[in-house]
Amino acid sequence: MSTPPKKSTRPPFARPGTPSGTPSRGASGGPSRAPTGGPSRGPATPRPRPGQSASPPAAAPIEKPRLRPLNDTEMAQLEALLDSVPAPLEPLDVSMLDGYLVGVLLQPKAVPAFQWSRYVLDSEGRPAPAGFDSHTLMNLVKRRYQELNQAIVDRQWFDPWVFELEDEAEPSEVLFPWVAGFALATDVFPDLLRGDPSELLEPLAALFMHLDPDDLEDADDLLEEIETLEPPSDVSEAVESLVSACLMLADTSRPQHQAAAPQRPPARRGPPQRGRY
Repeated sequence: MSTPPKKSTRPPFARPGTPSGTPSRGASGGPSRAPTGGPSRGPATPRPRPGQSASPPAAAPIEKPRLRPLNDTEMAQLEALLDSVPAPLEPLDVSMLDGYLVGVLLQPKAVPAFQWSRYVLDSEGRPAPAGFDSHTLMNLVKRRYQELNQAIVDRQWFDPWVFELEDEAEPSEVLFPWVAGFALATDVFPDLLRGDPSELLEPLAALFMHLDPDDLEDADDLLEEIETLEPPSDVSEAVESLVSACLMLADTSRPQHQAAAPQRPPARRGPPQRGRY
């Protein structure tokens, strides 16, 4: 599967000033049992006095719908479906797809699905041939989109889809497909890069440091910022920096009324399956 052609269109970055810097489970006991001989009763509700109106019942808290992340079987299915996209289309692989979705979600204005979905099947946005059924594929993609969106809205840690290569691969080699997908999103939908350069420079440098410098034309300040960064010592450190940079961008492009501090990554339990971090 070929990767999309390199694009070099990037707006120059103005010289910045100083840059600004598993759901927990509640205790669950067993079901309450009613005493023998009659149903259990809750606390007695006082009756209103004559002339006194009864208090309205308290509104139940609104719970967010729980999103079901793709499991390894569904990820393998998604990968196979992407591989089945007919030539001459060049679909994204799963790692590029993940970075692309985050780049779409970090846009200041929501990108309609009919606009961003066309680049999933082809990095140049060419339409699928007549008769090609992408329904199952796009359902899986949209579930990942929703999962990533919820993490960005809540400023929660997410596990990017990056995969191990050979044992001696550098962190930038491992992260390159993910960041290339992110870069594709910023090329197709450039509104994110039109924000305040002083707020964008630091997180973008933490991401684009994993690309070839030749792909960053007309971005002298970005290249200069990248030169000041110390390369990550391993893939885990690189992934942590990548997610933190994305959440910093979210504070700029999708600000909250009260920004939450990005979470530290959860402790990993054993080696990741299928080489995924």
